[in-house]
Amino acid sequence: MSDQNPTHTDALPERPHSKPNVWLIVGIAVVVIALIVAIVVYATGRNKKADAANVTVTIGVTDEAQSHWAILKKKAAAEGINVVTKNFSDYTQANPALSQKQLDLNEFQHLLYLANYNVSNNDNLTPIGATFIVPLPLYSQKHTSLDQIPRGGKIAIPNDPTNQARALLVLQAAKLITLKNGGSVFSTPADIDAANSTVSVTPVDAAQTVAALPSVDGAVINNNFAADAKLDPSKALYKDDPNNSSAEPYINVFVARAEDKDNATYKRVVELYHETDVVNAARADSKDTAVIVDRPASELQTILDGLEAKVKASKNK
Repeated sequence: MSDQNPTHTDALPERPHSKPNVWLIVGIAVVVIALIVAIVVYATGRNKKADAANVTVTIGVTDEAQSHWAILKKKAAAEGINVVTKNFSDYTQANPALSQKQLDLNEFQHLLYLANYNVSNNDNLTPIGATFIVPLPLYSQKHTSLDQIPRGGKIAIPNDPTNQARALLVLQAAKLITLKNGGSVFSTPADIDAANSTVSVTPVDAAQTVAALPSVDGAVINNNFAADAKLDPSKALYKDDPNNSSAEPYINVFVARAEDKDNATYKRVVELYHETDVVNAARADSKDTAVIVDRPASELQTILDGLEAKVKASKNK
């Protein structure tokens, strides 16, 4: 008969102590580290969008109808940036509007124009990104070549100081005028050596150079006004070379107030401008005359500083 009430029981065998699985721990650590790195990389890639999200950036321009602005606006909107363009038919108003905080940025001018504005107005507007250089062409409705322009002919040129000087240099390179001492980026009509020139110049508001065409033998017309008037760049009688190193003062730029030069959203707008589809549209808008320039803001500021020094020196003569 079996014993139903044993006085003792056998002890259960002791479970052996298992050693930690080192490779499992290492594997988990690797996965965790990889996950952290992925999160950091993702966050870094998204920080420009996140920082710039849900803001409006108003940009003063003179060529609002051109297609590259619509493309830029669409790309910016995808990142929460509402780009609004405000068009100026009189581009002398775009810098004052920026200084007075009616705009966040403007994009219409080259560095020499900005230098002259800053010095003349004791301002410190600042380039935050480049766009392009375009040639400055001479058009005519009366003539199809330079040699058809008669002695004593009249040429309309922009009357603002920087574009006026550039126009005079264009006419000199075309051998229509001679400038005293070879001319410079600060030349004025007073520097024309009339005895050694074949034409005279008529300074007009830059926006009126197209309107002046029928009444003169030729007009030097800024690219944006020529594009608005649907003038064909291939029909220009002459133009300067935007690839020449001497064209550096004519780099067109995005401009901000000095206190906003490091604004991440504004910098992102400049970056979007240089994405392929926007750049291709900008070239097409210029009928392939624009030479795209992508230089750091620090380099642009250095060029601007040098130009401002020259402007000051020229005013003190």
